[in-house]
Amino acid sequence: MRFGVVVFPGTWSDCDFHYVISEVLHQPVKYVWHRDRELADFDCLVLPGGFSYGDYLRAGAVAGRSPVVEALPAFVAGGGVVLGSCNGFQILCEAGLLPGALMRNECLQYRCQSTHLLVENAETVFTRATRPGQVLAMPISHGEGKYHVDAETLAALRRRNQIVFRYCTPEGQVTRAANPNGSLDNIAGVVNEEGTVLGLMPHPERAAESALGGTDGLVIFHSLLGSLVEDGSFLKR
Repeated sequence: MRFGVVVFPGTWSDCDFHYVISEVLHQPVKYVWHRDRELADFDCLVLPGGFSYGDYLRAGAVAGRSPVVEALPAFVAGGGVVLGSCNGFQILCEAGLLPGALMRNECLQYRCQSTHLLVENAETVFTRATRPGQVLAMPISHGEGKYHVDAETLAALRRRNQIVFRYCTPEGQVTRAANPNGSLDNIAGVVNEEGTVLGLMPHPERAAESALGGTDGLVIFHSLLGSLVEDGSFLKR
């Protein structure tokens, strides 16, 4: 599987993703500059965390209008998949590739801590290696992670099973205390209607080796690898 990790001015999780994909998963991976539009060489593009363009205006606002992001709709329409973590999630929302917006944390503080995630949808190309109700541990590191949509959109997300992860306790209970940023309905990650674009605030690349405290983040990558069929295309949802 051919991965591309997008590099914006100000990103800093790009090297972490590149390391995990190349050294832990042993998959081909290249860096993709934010001005690049030619994406045909990749099966999956990763939008990493960081402070793209210094988070000027608001997190992800400038990057959401960059050349590489403008090329993403055609990439996805052609069979590619996109994973956006933290700032990458913010960028996908700013670009309209995912519904909703990421707002300032309810506590008005930058939060860097471990969180637990409840798997709500185990049928996407990103979660096929999980089971519904499974609890995963992954860290967060953000100041603008409060996910918000209007009531109509929230109802549609629930109806279409687009909510993939929700913040929970280690026992799998979805509680306000387990919500680190005030996200609506404890939402930590969502997919588009086709299930080919995933955005989540936690960092799976920081939960990919036992030396870092856990490997739960690898299930996302294993799901992607397991979703490829012999001709190189992704299985349908």
